[in-house]
Amino acid sequence: MSLQETIGLAHWRAEHLRAAGFDHALARRVALDRRYDIHALIELVERGCPPALAVRILAPLEPEDEAC
Repeated sequence: MSLQETIGLAHWRAEHLRAAGFDHALARRVALDRRYDIHALIELVERGCPPALAVRILAPLEPEDEAC
């Protein structure tokens, strides 16, 4: 994936997270970490889970440098 595509994807992910109720900083941090399933995050928030808690629940288990 090119740098421009990566930036575009992160922007798209952040916009969807912000639209779901995530604050700017949290949305940006999560959007940049492709290990997060943003659809699952948004679903939890739509069911009433606070965004920060949803991120904690779905936090990746492995460190970022070990992700496949």
